[in-house]
Amino acid sequence: MRFARPVVVGLLGLLLTSCALIREPGGRYYADDGPPSGSGPDPASVPNPVPRVEELSAIGNAPYTALGTRYYPVATGKGYQERGLASWYGRMFHGRHTSSGEVYDMYAMTAAHRTLPLPTYVKVKALDTGQEIIARVNDRGPFMGGRIIDLSFMAAKKLGIVARGIAKVEVTAITPADSSGVRSKSPVNRVFLQAGSFRLPGNAKTLQRRLVAAGLRSTEVIEARVNKTLYYRVRVGPVREVSDIDGQVAKIRQLTGVTPRVERK
Repeated sequence: MRFARPVVVGLLGLLLTSCALIREPGGRYYADDGPPSGSGPDPASVPNPVPRVEELSAIGNAPYTALGTRYYPVATGKGYQERGLASWYGRMFHGRHTSSGEVYDMYAMTAAHRTLPLPTYVKVKALDTGQEIIARVNDRGPFMGGRIIDLSFMAAKKLGIVARGIAKVEVTAITPADSSGVRSKSPVNRVFLQAGSFRLPGNAKTLQRRLVAAGLRSTEVIEARVNKTLYYRVRVGPVREVSDIDGQVAKIRQLTGVTPRVERK
């Protein structure tokens, strides 16, 4: 069966591409994709990524169209779990930019998903073998063939699906506090969300009042010097519950139009 991921137009006019693995009946790989020419790193030497709090990518999280279908990335992956087909992509896109603007490394534990926030950490379980991996979603796709996720070559190799190309999997979004994928309210020590940075203190105070009025009462204005220039930064926090982070990020983004910077102190 032949299928390919189309070109995706991302934010800021960037033309970003990635492609799913394609196998012909005889075992050949289509469009020069497939595994590396050499053996590559030993999968045993490549650990699963450890989920951590990250700022959302500046690109790749806006609505987009692929193959005539409009997709709307969600603000949070919390609670996401889905079963379907996984595929993988390899050397054809090694070194190219992903939809998040990062460079695709087929030896890293990454993946592509149509609507999960970039980045999101997911647990992927092969339903026939029970084998599990963790991957970091930093790309968009797949768009054809009824598949729900595309894995990097290394992620697919560790999951044991390289030879067959596709496999039935269960994909679960996970939080930094819960690598098992079960939703949690574990505390996170001193996480701050920077909502804005201004040269004028009055502008910072205005934003602070708006945030407080919206229910974000743990808000402060701090001074910071960058190259001898004084800035007034508005930040919310500390956010002590993992379950609160996504909601507060979404609220700040709705008020300001900008995704806040996540800072750990």
